[in-house]
Amino acid sequence: METIKIDTDFITLGQLLKITDLINTGGEAKYFLLENKVYLNDVLENRRGKKLYPGDKIKINHLKFVISK
Repeated sequence: METIKIDTDFITLGQLLKITDLINTGGEAKYFLLENKVYLNDVLENRRGKKLYPGDKIKINHLKFVISK
């Protein structure tokens, strides 16, 4: 599980996808989420604007991430 450290109160799911190099631009987020299953705290999530807070766990295909402050 990879830890994603943030300096703000939250980041969006779209920002996470960019930070982790799963997409190159924010515009790709919509299409990425249509083609891949993304789980936020074990619940299927498809909103690129969904806010992610410290402690949240994200699973994308075989990759796992946790948000940290």
